[in-house]
Amino acid sequence: MVRRRRVGIAISGGGSNMAALVAAARAADYPAEVALVVSNRPDAGGLAKAAAAGVPTAVVDHKAFGDRQAFEIALHAEMVRHDVELVCLAGFMRLLTPWFIESWMDRMINIHPSLLPAFPGLHTHARALAEGVKLAGCTVHFVRHAMDTGPVVGQAAVPVLSADTPETLAARVLAAEHRLYPRCLALVASGRAAVVREGGTERVAIAAEPPPPEAFVWPSRD
Repeated sequence: MVRRRRVGIAISGGGSNMAALVAAARAADYPAEVALVVSNRPDAGGLAKAAAAGVPTAVVDHKAFGDRQAFEIALHAEMVRHDVELVCLAGFMRLLTPWFIESWMDRMINIHPSLLPAFPGLHTHARALAEGVKLAGCTVHFVRHAMDTGPVVGQAAVPVLSADTPETLAARVLAAEHRLYPRCLALVASGRAAVVREGGTERVAIAAEPPPPEAFVWPSRD
């Protein structure tokens, strides 16, 4: 029987990537189950989508807290309360402090709409068109202290067309995101994708098969 890791998904908006993860997790052999969808915005459209899919939801409104760490302590507590083992950031528009990142080290992944390390940050599609690149895409990576960095779990590329606008390119990349994120979550949750540290660098090694349960040591959580 597949060991299903409990996943908490953090969102700030419509939650289309969240919905793709929830849909993938309906499969009986998928190695993760969505235990919680949490948003820092009470009006996030993804909350209604998650609730309609039968997924527990919560709001931790960042505006209700005096500083970022107080907000993150509450966010962390919500994850722990739902026995979350792995965090997925899916359009979560808050920069996280080192405290939160360290608390979920090697247990938190993010999806970004570019082929990192190209175009970190915002306005990725407009920047890609301005640079004249011929391939765009998306990246799933483990979260580290610097924004949009961390060992890469997987990437998907899409062609940049001569008639593209930021909007048309964004739509094509988003469709790739919806395919890539569930595949990468499955790799991490099953133990096939693991962070390897060598000589001060980090990379993700992907095994052909999941490790046996007795050999799968999940990273500790503070």
